Amino acid sequence: MTKPIGRRLFVTAPAALAAITGGLAPSLATAQGAAAPAARPLTIGIGGAVTSLDPHFYNASPNNSLSMHVFDRLVERDAQTRLVPGLALSWTPVSEKVWEFKLRPGVKWHDGRDFTADDVAFTIERAPNVPNSPGGFGGFVRAIQRTEVVDPLTVRFHTAAPSPLLPTDLGSVAVVSRHAGANAGTEDYNSGKAAIGTGPYKVVSYAPGDRTELVRNDDWFGPKQPWARVSYRFIGNDSARTAALLAGDVDLIDQVPTSDLARLRRESRVALAEVQGVRVIYLTFDRSREGAVPFVTDNAGQPLAKNPFNDLRVRQALSLAINREALCRQVMEGTAAPTGQWLPPGSYSYNPEVKPNPFNAERAKALLAEAGFPQGFKLTLHGPNDRYPNDARTIQAVAQMWQRVGIQTSVEALPWTTYSVRSNRQEFAARLAGWGSVTGEASYTLVNITGTYDTAKRMGTNNTARYSNPALDALTERATATLDDKARETLLQEAVKIAMDDLAFTPLFQLVNIWALKRGLAYDARADERTLATGVTPAA
Repeated sequence: MTKPIGRRLFVTAPAALAAITGGLAPSLATAQGAAAPAARPLTIGIGGAVTSLDPHFYNASPNNSLSMHVFDRLVERDAQTRLVPGLALSWTPVSEKVWEFKLRPGVKWHDGRDFTADDVAFTIERAPNVPNSPGGFGGFVRAIQRTEVVDPLTVRFHTAAPSPLLPTDLGSVAVVSRHAGANAGTEDYNSGKAAIGTGPYKVVSYAPGDRTELVRNDDWFGPKQPWARVSYRFIGNDSARTAALLAGDVDLIDQVPTSDLARLRRESRVALAEVQGVRVIYLTFDRSREGAVPFVTDNAGQPLAKNPFNDLRVRQALSLAINREALCRQVMEGTAAPTGQWLPPGSYSYNPEVKPNPFNAERAKALLAEAGFPQGFKLTLHGPNDRYPNDARTIQAVAQMWQRVGIQTSVEALPWTTYSVRSNRQEFAARLAGWGSVTGEASYTLVNITGTYDTAKRMGTNNTARYSNPALDALTERATATLDDKARETLLQEAVKIAMDDLAFTPLFQLVNIWALKRGLAYDARADERTLATGVTPAA
């Protein structure tokens, strides 16, 4: 039997799993019975760099996509972000502050040892405590006060307050083994020594900035995968990624360059898979300092005495100076939609009252003057050049828009591996970023991006700007502890409005996720933009 509780689904008996693709996400189950040659490899070209094989090192989409090949989670998400069983067959609230997870029996680690509840306990302990993480997973386990191993296949999580979203949160945490990871650091995962998962593929080799070679795990509990080997390659240059597909060097690419879309739609050798995504591209401004900010000066080149971004009028001016319609039309070439928040319309907790800031250059100039900058000031806008579709082009366009309201803006675009580390150190004044709300609801962003950075509370893990709003934090805590789905949605919608009225960050647009692949293959396009070999099947 399945027992719906609001928008959540709890599977209370193994027999119920047949109703949801044998206990696996549809993107995984579609491979069942596929008749591809056993020796056929699959080569994937990705546009975002993977920075580590350690699944708890950095909560970034390329890292997470790769880790999903090697590691499983207690709860998985299908292509539409719905929860389905993973290493846990069921999850049930046994009281307001205790969740019980029943684990899948017979699961083996890649080295043949048994997966047990003790590995789950080790994972919860490790996930928030990885040294030098530029943005980790502490926010997803922040509610857990104690992990109780009831028996080898039963684990209970004790929380300080009701935590209705705990299964949703745990859908983002890869489970690692105690025996491989107890004395291992991130470097041991990167070397392959500790990269021992339960997932559909095993690691053969990992070359940072280049590729990861994988081999099928024939003992995986999920459906038989059609690909004996997978080569997961980083091809950061847009033109090179498209060229590799057309030359037959790769079978599938993600982050399809918008400039190539029209040509690829006409290309008989290529198929496209696309879906509305849950990633917002946004700007964020340094809030870690009261005084002078790096890369910000007056028009004479002298540092400003005070951080201008702490003034809401300056943040409003910078937002009003941006023509989002033009960005979507000219830079993104129709593959994005302007937004004033971080979820697409129709999502749970999307607030229809929160609209994109309209382009208004004159109002922007007036606000700058009110804030004490009638002649503007100088700044550098930083961003990656190989992480998001048209990222470098976007910051160039924004810089030109700011120039028109008196902000003398220069641009520096950097490789993601460099940019992400420097951004995490608060080295930039203004920066471009992206965030995918893979849970399909607002708390994922409220906890990790707008929540006050606090390692003890495991809040603000990815809050590189160091924005802080105690009232917003309190509302977030209240919302995430509210059991009733409708009441929680109302609170989350209120939090969305508070965050966006305060311009905790400045949303630009929401992405459409697009993949291109060889004709004869199909891809289960995912709203969370994960690029997975398990989603690729020989087309019917």
